[in-house]
Amino acid sequence: MPELLKKTKTNLNFNNIQILIKKFQSPFWVYDSNIIYKKIKLLKEFDIIRFAQKACSNIHILHLMKKNNLKIDAVSLGEIERALAAGFKPNSNEIIFTADLFDEETLSKIVDLKIPVNAGSIDMLEQLGKRSPGHHVWLRINPGFGHGHSKKTNTGGENSKHGIWNPNLAIPIIKKHKLKLIGLHMHIGSGVNYEHLKKVSQAMVEHAIKINEKISSISAGGGLPIPYKFNEKPINTKKYFKIWDEARKKISSFLNTPIQLEIEPGRFLVAESGILIAQVRAIKKMGNKNFVLIDAGFNDLMRPTMYGSYHHVSVVSAHNRNINERDTIDTIIGGPLCESGDIFTQKEGGTIETRKLPILKIGDYLIFHDTGAYGASMSSNYNTRPLIQEIMIENNTFKTIRRRQTIEELLNLEK
Repeated sequence: MPELLKKTKTNLNFNNIQILIKKFQSPFWVYDSNIIYKKIKLLKEFDIIRFAQKACSNIHILHLMKKNNLKIDAVSLGEIERALAAGFKPNSNEIIFTADLFDEETLSKIVDLKIPVNAGSIDMLEQLGKRSPGHHVWLRINPGFGHGHSKKTNTGGENSKHGIWNPNLAIPIIKKHKLKLIGLHMHIGSGVNYEHLKKVSQAMVEHAIKINEKISSISAGGGLPIPYKFNEKPINTKKYFKIWDEARKKISSFLNTPIQLEIEPGRFLVAESGILIAQVRAIKKMGNKNFVLIDAGFNDLMRPTMYGSYHHVSVVSAHNRNINERDTIDTIIGGPLCESGDIFTQKEGGTIETRKLPILKIGDYLIFHDTGAYGASMSSNYNTRPLIQEIMIENNTFKTIRRRQTIEELLNLEK
């Protein structure tokens, strides 16, 4: 949940931001490690917390997760290499690869390192089985329905590419190649409704009974939401756990074997820990519309453009200028890209909206809250713009965890 900069008790406070904007070149990301630690504690009832690193895959963040005994989910060869660099061990339960297909390079790495696979297609099982008989696998099940804060984040149902529609068809392939079925996984999208969650967990029970194979684990997947707006309520993690624990007990009773309960959070652990700091570089009026243009674009923060996502925006003045936050005007916030869609104040589908912001001047700063998830990890080099710096606040120190990319580094890839 966004917190007012002058009232928050976190490290993402007004005083620290004043120091940061003098010390580092805009735009840049900032994370508060203490917030991540607090979010981890909220999920300690689960047997295993497996971080969905696609939310924020910086190796320093992965180190933090490892230090707190979390496991890791990887969805690409690059994420496997990141997990290994952070100290997670292959040929164990520490890394699981989740996908709906293999490319040849990734398959070879997984076979070599014996990394367990959470398979989202029958073809994956066939290809893996031919190369690595006896390999440990999970089945990612598509229960036939989904849920998400955006149509693009819904990962269940017949319009989703994710998961195996009929897991019973996977069992003959598993047996043919003597693959070791470890667990069942079900992730239906981001956002949560408790009644919908009960439906999902019941679907897990029904599939486990239909498959009727000895497994040792089930995974509730991820998708735990966070409140991006002040009027939104945080999720009740105890209630969330209770729903899935009841499903686990039913499966354990039917199979007559202990079942570990995993959860796979990404956004929940890191979103509120991060902010994006950007500087106002141009202000102009287009007809009756007021535009404020900043030095960060959707190449840095993609979510508003891709999903119509909302991020609360705070203002920090340059040169200690007093800002009257009660005197506001309707403002459209845009970035520097040569792209009409480079707007931070838009709804899903591209409808432009405004935010009430105080009167700004060139050099002032905008703070985008709750951008620790799917912020830096979704950044790109569009318009040949380098990736920006990432900074971690830990033990009252500011530590660069990713330096700013240079244009020379970009061009060197093409020489």
